[in-house]
Amino acid sequence: MGRDYNCRLRSAAPRLEPGLPELPEVETTRRGVAPHVAGRKILRVEVREPRLRWPVPDALVAELPGQRFSAVERRAKYLLFRCSSGTLLVHLGMSGSLRIVDAGEPPGKHAHADIVFDSGKALRYTDPRKFGCLLWQAAAAGEHPLLAGLGPEPLGGGFDGALLHRAGRGRKTAVKNLIMDSRTVVGVGNIYACEALFLAGIHPARACGRISLARYEALAAAIRKVLARAIRAGGTTLRDFSGGDGRPGYFKQRLHVYGRGGESCVSCGASLRELRLGQRATVFCPACQR
Repeated sequence: MGRDYNCRLRSAAPRLEPGLPELPEVETTRRGVAPHVAGRKILRVEVREPRLRWPVPDALVAELPGQRFSAVERRAKYLLFRCSSGTLLVHLGMSGSLRIVDAGEPPGKHAHADIVFDSGKALRYTDPRKFGCLLWQAAAAGEHPLLAGLGPEPLGGGFDGALLHRAGRGRKTAVKNLIMDSRTVVGVGNIYACEALFLAGIHPARACGRISLARYEALAAAIRKVLARAIRAGGTTLRDFSGGDGRPGYFKQRLHVYGRGGESCVSCGASLRELRLGQRATVFCPACQR
C-alpha cells in the first residue's frame, strides 16, 4: 500500500466504525469461522469484485496462497487473520458476512471473494452494499491506519469506569456519543450503547462531563454485561446479518429499549421515547434514565 492509500484509509476510518454488525456479531463470526480456517493451508484467493470500501489489494491474492492462518483474532469490529508474512484485515461494513462453504459451491450475486483451503472448504466474503473491506498488512497489524488510535476493548482489562470518567471530564458531549467513539472504547455501537445506558439508568443525552465516577463505573459494568450476554446468545438478529455458521443470532428478543420506541418500559411501564443523537435513533426510558 502506498502512502496516498494509507492517507485515504486514515481519513475515512471513523466512518466505518459505527456500522453494523456490532462487536458481538463480529465476535460471533470469529468464533464461527476460526475452527475451519486456523492451520489450514491456503490454496488460492479468488476475488470476483475488488471494488469494496477500498479496493482489494493485489498483495492479498499474491501473498496468501501457500500460507496458513495461525490465528483468527478480533480488534474492535475488525477480524484479523494472521499468517507468517502479515495479516488479513476484514471489516464486515453494514451488510457483510463470512461463511464456510464447499470450495465448489457456486457464488451468489454478492459473494465477492473466496479463500480456498486444502480441506476442500472456502471462506466466502459476501457484502451486498460493499461497505466492508479486505485489506493486507505486511507489518504489525496494530500499525495499520485503521487500527492505530483505537481505544481499549470493552471486555478487556484496560476498560473501566475511571477511563470513561477521565474521557468525559469537562465535556458537553452526550454520553451516548462518548461511548460510541472508538477512541474512547471500541465496539460499542448503537444497539448496545442504548442497552447499556438503560441498564445503568443514565439518560443518553446527558453531558458526559456531568456524570459521576460511580455512575460511570455502573455504565462500564453495564457495557461489559450487555456485550458478553449478546456474545453468548450469538449476536443480534438484524436484516443484514446472520452468524458465522449461517444461523441467525438470538439476542434481539432480549433487548430492553433498542427498536422499541413507544412501547412500555420493562422496568416501570413508562412509554419509551426516541430521539436522535449523532444521527442515530436513540430509545430510552424517561423515568428510569436520568
